[in-house]
Amino acid sequence: MLPECQLFGTLGCHLCEVAEAMLMPLVDHGLMVELIDIADHPLHYQRLALRIPVLRRVDTGAELDWPFDTEQVVAFLAQPGD
Repeated sequence: MLPECQLFGTLGCHLCEVAEAMLMPLVDHGLMVELIDIADHPLHYQRLALRIPVLRRVDTGAELDWPFDTEQVVAFLAQPGD
């Protein structure tokens, strides 16, 4: 089973749009991804503004910073959870 994830980004971020599009085939295969706009969350903005897009596993809190590709995401998702 694929872990639930969050994708941190913001509107108007081209790289965030690229990351979201890259994740769509995985979503089609059962990956659940919550999109979080860091502009709506001051603490996320402060911590992640220079790192977005960032993919975070909800189960472990592990984060994968951009740049990443589909192969890296699959390996990230395959890591053992808590």
